[in-house]
Amino acid sequence: MVEVKINDESFAYDIHSLIQAFYGGEEVQVRVKEAFTEAVPVQMDVQVTDRDISFSIIQNGAFQEKGHVYVENPDRKAVKNQLKKLMYDKLCAFTGETLPWGTLTGIRPTKIPMAMLEEGRSNPEIARYMWDTYDCSKEKAALAISIANREKEVLKNLDYENGYSLYVGIPFCPSICLYCSFSSSPIKLWEKKVEDYLAALFKELAFLGKAYAGRKLNTVYVGGGTPTTLTAEQLDRLMICIEQNFDFTYLQELTVEAGRPDSVTPEKLKVLKEHKVTRISVNPQTMNQKTLDLIGRKHTVEETKQAFSMAREAGHDNINMDLIVGLPGEDIEDVRHTMEELRKLDPDSITVHSLAVKRAARLKLFRDTYEEMGLRNSQEIMDLTYRYCVEQGVYPYYLYRQKNMAGNFENVGYAKVDKAGIYNILIMEEKQTILAAGAGASTKFVFASDHIERVENVKDVKQYIERIDEMIERKHSFMLKNGLM
Repeated sequence: MVEVKINDESFAYDIHSLIQAFYGGEEVQVRVKEAFTEAVPVQMDVQVTDRDISFSIIQNGAFQEKGHVYVENPDRKAVKNQLKKLMYDKLCAFTGETLPWGTLTGIRPTKIPMAMLEEGRSNPEIARYMWDTYDCSKEKAALAISIANREKEVLKNLDYENGYSLYVGIPFCPSICLYCSFSSSPIKLWEKKVEDYLAALFKELAFLGKAYAGRKLNTVYVGGGTPTTLTAEQLDRLMICIEQNFDFTYLQELTVEAGRPDSVTPEKLKVLKEHKVTRISVNPQTMNQKTLDLIGRKHTVEETKQAFSMAREAGHDNINMDLIVGLPGEDIEDVRHTMEELRKLDPDSITVHSLAVKRAARLKLFRDTYEEMGLRNSQEIMDLTYRYCVEQGVYPYYLYRQKNMAGNFENVGYAKVDKAGIYNILIMEEKQTILAAGAGASTKFVFASDHIERVENVKDVKQYIERIDEMIERKHSFMLKNGLM
């Protein structure tokens, strides 16, 4: 365990995130104005005053690293950057490690170059700023800047002020994966409640469509969970409900996740095609059967290939495939095998996730067991996936990070020239309001780049069904209060 003592609670989250990045396998506890616990071998002391910031690392009672910096700019953001830079320098010296993203601990690092591009700054200027301000590696700065440029091009024709997007959540899956912390439930346990869930969801969609009538709907994303756990008939009714309640005049993208290959059938793919779905996902996560068995994916590698082929035969010409690197027991050769198999399928986009072990996942609960097998990710593996993607004509177009991510790396979406997922960019760059319906869905109202409000639905399926009127009233009250309807 690493114990941290601070005198200013407002910086606790930033301090914790940075230290946790260096100590991925350790528990980091940040306490305000408390004495150190004697038994903890690594302790850190952070003090922020009007004009000085100090940071010390104590190991077994002896000072190992310490330093301070004079606060020139009292602005909170500037103070935070100075604090994190001082901590980063001392942690690098103490651990002998550096972080690929430097002091950047947020999940949306591309927002920095995107904002600077919109100010008219050049790529070299942005790169220097990221190196100097955040100790970001040249490779990661270049990746973020290239993605920001592509995002800017993809979004150039969107009307942020009058436009919006829609997320529809289907919180059911064939089984729950070992690493999953989403609001998902096994479909077998909820089969008798699916119709009740859809009734509540349709009611919420009807309200949202009416509330935002007159605005321009740009993208729709049906996710989960796994939307294709619904029957073909249920999927058909869901798509009809969306079409009847929302104006598609300005729609640029309609995505439905068909993520689990064991949930895909020709009938469901036909329904999606008939409703003019423009983008789907068929997600293997890995093409190694031993890993699929371990992580709870109740399908085979062959079923993944069959589902992909069925989608192509049904006429789907924009298919994404999700991968996870850093899964238990997988090394670079396992990842190479997965990439070779994807090369043969030739998907239109590939999303490469670095495994993030969240608090709710079973993998977190039994971490010691699985760490014996190895939870490995490295820059070498990330470089390998990058090379394979670029060689087959899919290029980076969006990026985000998560806490507790293997190797402190990132998730990167790659796509062919005209196949970038617009919704994915919008949710990362936070430039547009996204209305969200369904259990666990979070509506994000974007008023300005620095003013975003969220209105969340309950996660539990039973609670969502029973409290649907309350979920609708939450949004109704917020919209009335803020002049949105």
